[in-house]
Amino acid sequence: MPISSPQLPDRQPTLHWLFIASPLFLLALGLAFPVADLDAQSPQPSAAPANTPSNLEQSTVGDSPDNPGPLATDVSPALTHVAISRVAEKVASWELVRTQPTFNRLWTYAALYDGFLAASKTTADPRFHDAMVEMSNGFGWKLINDRFPHADDMALGKTYMDLYLESRDPIRLAHTKEVLDQLLVRPDDPSKLLWWWCDALYMAPPVLAKMAVATGDHRYLDYMDKEWWQTSTSLFDPAEHLYFRDSRYFTQKQKNGQKIFWSRGNGWVMGALVNVLSVMPADYPTRPRYIEQFRQMADRLAAIQSKDGLWRSGLLDPDSYDLPEVSGSAFFTYAVAWGINQGILDRAKFLPVVTRAWTGLVSHIYADGRLGSIQPIDGQPGVFKPSASYVYGVGSFLLAASEVDLLANSPGPKRP
Repeated sequence: MPISSPQLPDRQPTLHWLFIASPLFLLALGLAFPVADLDAQSPQPSAAPANTPSNLEQSTVGDSPDNPGPLATDVSPALTHVAISRVAEKVASWELVRTQPTFNRLWTYAALYDGFLAASKTTADPRFHDAMVEMSNGFGWKLINDRFPHADDMALGKTYMDLYLESRDPIRLAHTKEVLDQLLVRPDDPSKLLWWWCDALYMAPPVLAKMAVATGDHRYLDYMDKEWWQTSTSLFDPAEHLYFRDSRYFTQKQKNGQKIFWSRGNGWVMGALVNVLSVMPADYPTRPRYIEQFRQMADRLAAIQSKDGLWRSGLLDPDSYDLPEVSGSAFFTYAVAWGINQGILDRAKFLPVVTRAWTGLVSHIYADGRLGSIQPIDGQPGVFKPSASYVYGVGSFLLAASEVDLLANSPGPKRP
């Protein structure tokens, strides 16, 4: 039986900073100090499933112009290092110029930062990595922590942890550890899930897993493991092998009568499984459960992949959505490519899935480097313009590029 309905805050708007109307003023604030951390305090989920982003999130996270210009003609979906790195360079360069002035510590940017770090490895261009160090220094390596224990506000910790593991500079670790240490001693309330929405599995668990690596203290991993399976017990559908976004969708249906499974929500989970399994010790007691869930989700996603290689916003009712949804599709591509690279997924079965998906993703790049067909901030399937480009979708695309590049240049799995 699912755990009772969530009681923690959702992403909903408040009146914070509504006087900020000028983009130039917002830009100045973003450069001067991290006012963007005043993200929406969010009430518990209501009967209406839609999420309305805060004014500040909406102002900095992306846009959907009516005339984005022509699609790119200088990119190729070929699975070669040259083609993949050129695609990653084009998309990452456009996004860096667009978003660097408004870098912030909101959850929306966390996947983008992960993608920039991956892009530097794919392209051998240090600009993207160096921008992450500059960003982290600018924020003093601190998380938002004014609505503890909200998982969204811990998401940036993964970037801090990745950069900490490069240099072991204590300042890069200190505040994230302080927040996670508070989490470890927080008593659970059996009536309230900590991570009651599936997106949360991308936001907090990878940070805890990385902290276990950084400190050698398995308490972080054990805490993550306990909370992960509580969330899974509630939100993972054992028949469909997909995650409900949250408890509001247990009884709701798509137009065709199928259950509602949101593409990006399941993308967040697949990305989280990659991030956790990548650092989880091979002999960790529950690792086989994560691998089994990963395989189940990968099998289900492969079975419902559309002819264009991508997935619609509502996974089980693709005919209701004209456009594919790139952010969820990119996370799926990232995860499946990683699974092949690690020998967790069968290469013969899943390589065609990745090849079709990568071809589909590349077809949504515009001439200037804009990546389109990304659903705006939401918590459910929705419609959007072909030009829609948002930071988390670019991040998941750059992560996909990094694993597809490894896959294209490897004759087989890295380990059996």
